[in-house]
Amino acid sequence: MRFEITAMRGMSGLTALALEAGDAAEAARQAAAQGYKVISVRSARKGWRLPSLPSAGFPLVQFSQELQFLLQAGLTLTEAVATLADREQRAENRATLARIVQSLQQGLPFSQALRQCTGDIPALFIASIQASEKTGAVAEALARYVAYQLQVDRVRRQVVSASIYPMLLGIVGGLVALFMLGFVVPRFSHIYADVGRDLPMLSRWLMHWGQFIADHTYAALGGFVLFVALAAAAVIRPASRQRLLRLLWLLPAVGARMHDYQLARFYRSLGMLLRGGMPIVAALQMAMDLLHGTLRMQLVRATADIREGQPISRAMERHQLTTSVAFRLLMVGERTGQMGDMMERIAEFHEDETARWVESFTRLFEPLLMVFIGGVIGLIVLLMYFPIFDLAGTIQ
Repeated sequence: MRFEITAMRGMSGLTALALEAGDAAEAARQAAAQGYKVISVRSARKGWRLPSLPSAGFPLVQFSQELQFLLQAGLTLTEAVATLADREQRAENRATLARIVQSLQQGLPFSQALRQCTGDIPALFIASIQASEKTGAVAEALARYVAYQLQVDRVRRQVVSASIYPMLLGIVGGLVALFMLGFVVPRFSHIYADVGRDLPMLSRWLMHWGQFIADHTYAALGGFVLFVALAAAAVIRPASRQRLLRLLWLLPAVGARMHDYQLARFYRSLGMLLRGGMPIVAALQMAMDLLHGTLRMQLVRATADIREGQPISRAMERHQLTTSVAFRLLMVGERTGQMGDMMERIAEFHEDETARWVESFTRLFEPLLMVFIGGVIGLIVLLMYFPIFDLAGTIQ
């Protein structure tokens, strides 16, 4: 298997290597044997593959990983960002890095240079860097953000992976039902028309629908494709996705899990900012945008209570921004002074709980979906053959 490796040797800057190896660990060992310090390893698949989707903006995780490595190798911040800009392939990303380098050369702090890249760098990342600049621990802040983003992406991938099979099953089931109605049912209707026997009402209704779809085959297929495309657009487009999420919040069981996941992401972000040295009130305001509208208003009131000197645990509990586990861990954090660590543990607990719930829900939902699709197809077959059963009973 072929692997693409990002590595560094001495002070010569970053280098891209391509090696043949049995796995990623072996590829990393081969590069290390050649004197390289390996930063990242990824497989380079050969042959045909689906075209990739357009990149979703600036690759912040990769940038953070490579920048952290260069800083730990001894490069200055300006030199490290300039090195990454020189090797960047995409023009828009290279322009972003060039703006950061220019701002750093003008004497601006790193956080201010990032803030001038409007729309490319999220505010949470900038806030984490800004908090770390007071102590000079920029590399540590980069490591914390990478760990944070990888954990968030892990939960998101689990949710997406769990939803792929039901979606494919629904699409295939819909196509099978269309085939039955548009191809098989009309042929049965011609047979019954030649026999000249009156059909039961439900079978007659099925034959009419089958003939209608057969007469408008392209329109039916186009409508089905349009429905799938609109459903995909509703998931991809931010505005449609927000409306869909608001509807899901109204479902009791799903809404409760979404509430816990929102809190988990909020506490993980808050813990990262606190560990970076940001004051609690500023961190709360920075992480506020991660919450749903109702929870955001509750956080505003909780922040006001914390400003007045109330304990964080009590303020969060009073405004329903905790669970039973989160409340107790917050109290432990207040006693030990490790509030950032406790918040990250809260997030980890609820993220694992959410992942287990998604897995359990998928195991239950997939068989129910298969039963539903099988029931629809079975009903079509039963209504097609029902006149034959009726005729056989008459002959007997």
